[in-house]
Order: sequence, then structure tokens, then C-alpha cells
Amino acid sequence: MGGLPYQNYIFDLYGTLVDIHTDEDRPAAWAALARFYSYYGARYTPQQLRAAYHRLVETREAGLSALRQDSHEAHPEIELGGVFLELFRRRGADADEALALHAGQFFRAMSTDWLRLYDGTLEMLRTLRRRGGRLFLLSNAQAIFTAYEMRALGLAGAFDGVYLSSNYGCKKPDRRFFDILLAKEGLDPARSIMVGNDGACDIAGAKAAGLAACYVRTALSPDEPAPAADLCLPAMDMPRLAALLAGDIPG
Repeated sequence: MGGLPYQNYIFDLYGTLVDIHTDEDRPAAWAALARFYSYYGARYTPQQLRAAYHRLVETREAGLSALRQDSHEAHPEIELGGVFLELFRRRGADADEALALHAGQFFRAMSTDWLRLYDGTLEMLRTLRRRGGRLFLLSNAQAIFTAYEMRALGLAGAFDGVYLSSNYGCKKPDRRFFDILLAKEGLDPARSIMVGNDGACDIAGAKAAGLAACYVRTALSPDEPAPAADLCLPAMDMPRLAALLAGDIPG
């Protein structure tokens, strides 16, 4: 085995490294969240809470979209912690950001059916790092959920840098999100590859930013033709993905 074909390996998270299924429409999740809010004096019926949540999200997304007039601002991202906080304050509750964080995480836990690494994920990451690769995460994700889910999955400390869209106000395939990572980490795009399961967000976005791209089709991939990626894996097979990325087998 020789040197790695790339210096920098940039990964998507959900659907690429992590298998997850959530159902935010589940009535039991909204009933439990309404009960949680009532503990702190913010009284809603489950239906009222769900409607208020969606109104706040839509308002914040619409406000951002109205300010975005060019392609670089075409994919804004909101931060959901502020939504959970506002839901407390609209009912006069004395809440802070820590309580809003816990509320959001409680709802996430109640609406998640499963959260697990694909078999072999940690071994794949360790292989690339052992052979000299630098590892980064670039994910369309909410920090109030994802930072903690990574800890639960054993991914804390697995990457040289973690970039979550809610922290930056934009998300893939927005070129700005890729450029933020490249600039902050001083990465050479010609020596970097994006690995993801979404043809538009991960593959087209990466190619527009000057990166190589590896497409992995998983159960969480959009229903789409295989995109024009430099490497392509038609189904999740983590040992094979490790070999592809390390250059041990042809793509």
C-alpha cells in the first residue's frame, strides 16, 4: 500500500457515516415536548406547540431567503436553538439557551427511531488517518443535535475539523460553506475529496468548489441518477469505501 491519493478527506455525516431515521410528525413526540415545556411554565397543547414551532421555522427561513439575492446566498440555514428558546418566551417562561438546548435535544430523542454508525465507519476513518490523511466533517446539520449525537456515536475527536451548517448560516451545496472549510483549514482543493450520499449537496457542491468527489448511495440518498463523481460506490460497503478512498482499488 502506497501513499494516499488525497491529503484531505471531507465527509458528510447523515447517510454517509451515520444511519438515522427520525419522524418529527410523531404525535407522541409533540405530546412529550409539550409536557416538557409545561414543566417550566410554557403551556401549550401538542397541536399548539407543533404549529408554533413550524411558524417560527418558516418565518426565520423566509426572512433569510428574502435577503438572499445571488447564488452564493441561495441556501441559507437557520439555527434551531433560537426557535426552541422563543417557544418558551412566547409563553412567558424564564428560559435561557441551556434550557432551549435541552428542549431541542429532548424532542430529537423522542422523534428518533435509530441512530447508528454504518458498520466499519470508525475503522475506515482510522485507516485514512493512520496512513496520513486529514479528516473533516462538512454537514448540513443542527449543532444542538449533531454535536451531541457525534459524542454518543464515538465520533468526538475523529475529525481535524467539524463544520455544521447551523453554525455558519449556509449549507451545501452553497459554495460558501465549502469555501469556509477550505479557508479556515488552509486546504488545497486539488488535494481534497468530498465524500457524501447526495448528488446535489455533496457531489455537485464539491465539484463547484474545485474538489474531487466520492458518491456513496445509501438508503438515505435522494432518488436520483448516479452523479458525475470521481469515485462511486453503488451501495454502502464501508470496507470497500475505505479501499476506494485509500487508492487500494480503482473507482
